[in-house]
Amino acid sequence: MSEAARTPFVESLREAAAAAALPGRGIGWLDAARCENLDAFLAAGLPDTRNEAWKYTALRALAQRPFALGDAQAASRPVEAAALALAGIDGPALVFVNGAFRADLSRLDDLPAGLSLEPLSQVLAGEPEPLRFALARLYRDGGEAFARLNAALAGDGAVLRVAAGAKIAQPVRLLIVGAPAEGELAWHARHVVELGEGAELELIEQHLATGEQRHLGTQVSDFVLREGAQLRHVLLQRAAAGATLVRRSGYRLEARAQATLHALELGGALVRHDLAAELAGDGARFVTRGVFMPTGRQHIDTQLAIRHQALGTASESIWRGVADQRGRGVFRGAIVVAPGADGSDASLSNKNLLLSGQAEIDTKPELEIYADEVKAAHGATVGQLDERALFYLRSRGLPQTQARALLTAAFCRAVFDDLPDAALREHLDTLLIGQLPS
Repeated sequence: MSEAARTPFVESLREAAAAAALPGRGIGWLDAARCENLDAFLAAGLPDTRNEAWKYTALRALAQRPFALGDAQAASRPVEAAALALAGIDGPALVFVNGAFRADLSRLDDLPAGLSLEPLSQVLAGEPEPLRFALARLYRDGGEAFARLNAALAGDGAVLRVAAGAKIAQPVRLLIVGAPAEGELAWHARHVVELGEGAELELIEQHLATGEQRHLGTQVSDFVLREGAQLRHVLLQRAAAGATLVRRSGYRLEARAQATLHALELGGALVRHDLAAELAGDGARFVTRGVFMPTGRQHIDTQLAIRHQALGTASESIWRGVADQRGRGVFRGAIVVAPGADGSDASLSNKNLLLSGQAEIDTKPELEIYADEVKAAHGATVGQLDERALFYLRSRGLPQTQARALLTAAFCRAVFDDLPDAALREHLDTLLIGQLPS
């Protein structure tokens, strides 16, 4: 084991892992994958800024913090059901508190035909074999330390399946709630979402907090869209101000499948999201729209990687960043058009605003093309509010603070204009306004 791996963070998890009673123990292939991923994590520890994937996100402070594994009291943590409500959205919901499934807060009765929604712990106790491909994965890259940790220690998560041809009318909600507890906890969630051929689904994923805490949460999500499937994924992240949240979301799209992601990243002290999409079938399409808004001393890091692997695939990504006070944002957008992916169409845009002299945003667009007859474009900017527009609003009688907030809100709102659900758009708008400096 390297000296870099001998940290309070790693040692606390080593001890916790030895005593962990994880669901599915005794399943040979799962135990083997957990052991191999844990050994790899313990040997290497957390990546440092010499690793290109973590160049702008330092983990030195995190490495010095020990965490307890899981929350033995999660089932009794008080959570007001009203705090989980989302205006205009009333449908199936799966709720986890500090990483543990809460049946009392979930809504799993009268699921529509074609929809299966279960906690991972129940699936592992019943019929785990269909999850073997996802859960037996080994993470070999040094930058995938948190994915290794998650693969070794994930205690629960969501398993969501939509049958071929099923069109789920109501949005399905996945709620990840952080609740205050004694000490600092580490929880790990593993989600698997599969849409059959021609299936349609809208998924709303929310990360919420019911009080102040400094927990560590990791989450790995796999999305598989079979031929012709359509997924609309909305992500609302408002973790506690002191929380650390590291997520990895992977999308695999087969022929003519379409996935659209709208993401709003607002909460957390240290937040990282690795988004990877594989356009594996002819005519697959992947669209992302996102806003990240670090303020105070927040650090929000988004890593987007899209790989075109088939004929006539398309991707379109529009991301906006706004940093205030001493907030720091990181955005990397990488597009690869692989050999044989002729006729692909790829575009990526990242525009950013700095609202104070101490704020910082690092952006890095990347484009690699190895195919013919390809349309591709990418661009990134970092700047400040347009002084002419600001002057115009102030000349019309608006105070400076209000004028700045109005321009900043308009800059962000443009990303969510194509959301078809008016109630959801209004909710996102309220969250945006609440994050803006007063």
